[in-house]
Amino acid sequence: MNALLQEYLPLVIFTGISLAMGLALLVAPFIVAYRQPDPEKLSAYECGFNAFDDARMKFDVRFYLVAIIFIIFDLEVAFLFPWAITFGQLGVFGFWSMMVFLAVLTVGFIYEWKKGALEWD
Repeated sequence: MNALLQEYLPLVIFTGISLAMGLALLVAPFIVAYRQPDPEKLSAYECGFNAFDDARMKFDVRFYLVAIIFIIFDLEVAFLFPWAITFGQLGVFGFWSMMVFLAVLTVGFIYEWKKGALEWD
């Protein structure tokens, strides 16, 4: 029985350290936080403009275009690395599947380019 408990000792130590670290990270901001908020700090800020008007007001669509650009490049990187690693085992079907995927991403990138999301005025 003693040998069985010694096998679980590293797990108990790891769990104890992780709980202590998690608790310390939860408590630390309350101890060291700067507690003199100003109106600018308390104001709501979202999507590049202050929330001061009706929810149906118009705003710049470039925020959505930047999000689409991020998704395009994020997806491309997330799928290209595993594909490149297993390229030898995938064969012709794997190659053309990735080419179709890259074509769809290229169409999205061209759409962004035509809409002017890459130009910062």
